[in-house]
Amino acid sequence: MQRRHFLQHTGALALGLALPYRVQARTTLGFGPARIDMLSDGHLVLPLDFLGAGVPPEELDPILARHGLTGDVYEPPCNLVLLREADRTVLFDIGAGPDFMPTTGQLSDALDALGVRVEDITHLIITHAHPDHLWGLLDDFDEPLLPRAEIFMGRAEWDYWMDPDTVETIGAARQSFAVGAQRRLTEIEDQVQLFEDGAEILPGVQAVSTPGHTPGHMAFALQAGGQGLMVVGDALANPHLAFERPEWEAASDHIPDMAAATRLQLLDRITAEERLILGFHLPGGGIGRAERQGKSRYIFTTEV
Repeated sequence: MQRRHFLQHTGALALGLALPYRVQARTTLGFGPARIDMLSDGHLVLPLDFLGAGVPPEELDPILARHGLTGDVYEPPCNLVLLREADRTVLFDIGAGPDFMPTTGQLSDALDALGVRVEDITHLIITHAHPDHLWGLLDDFDEPLLPRAEIFMGRAEWDYWMDPDTVETIGAARQSFAVGAQRRLTEIEDQVQLFEDGAEILPGVQAVSTPGHTPGHMAFALQAGGQGLMVVGDALANPHLAFERPEWEAASDHIPDMAAATRLQLLDRITAEERLILGFHLPGGGIGRAERQGKSRYIFTTEV
């Protein structure tokens, strides 16, 4: 096994208390009964031109340059959210596992660094069924990694990936995604609870429908002592184009026009409600804020 490592940036939160939460670089802080940690599952290795497929270079290049993106490769981080409170330990998404990319699948060592065993995880909440978020359901021996956890997944997302027709209709580039999702979801079907948009699936955790990246993608609004967070999954999948030009369609989205509309609505809500963002592919451990820069223009900042 390659040596895995714990993420650079973790955060903490007071649930049920009227205390402000604090986030410090490379530190996890707990208040009262609750704590949030950001765990690293590694990073993806993607072609840089995948980011702006179909966007005119004269519009795309200045944005990438401002973010220091040059060369041919883009390596976004993969951040998992771990919420611990009283007798529950809740993981949001489960990473890529051993079968996706050699630079991913580092969840187990991230948990080890915290002294958390996989057996300690009581609940798993899935934003969507792409490999980097779901394939960690099975371990190196193809056994369920969390055999005793309750697993929550949006009904529309479940129905899409478990539909036998999806493998044939998803397109050649994503066909392995569908095969891999169906195999893993079948293994844990008895543990799954399905839910709809707006459901409070656990106390203080509300489902927010954010379709487009996948047909049933879900974000999750967390409320804590008057403070709000949003686990965004891949509804906001990068810190540059998704914020600065959220209306641009992205090649990574299954339904690009719907995903663009979702980004605009989600950013409007996040800024209006002053929510902290917990992002799967965002820098600084994935913790930050969206700042409005004008109509339909935002920036992501780790200054929280």
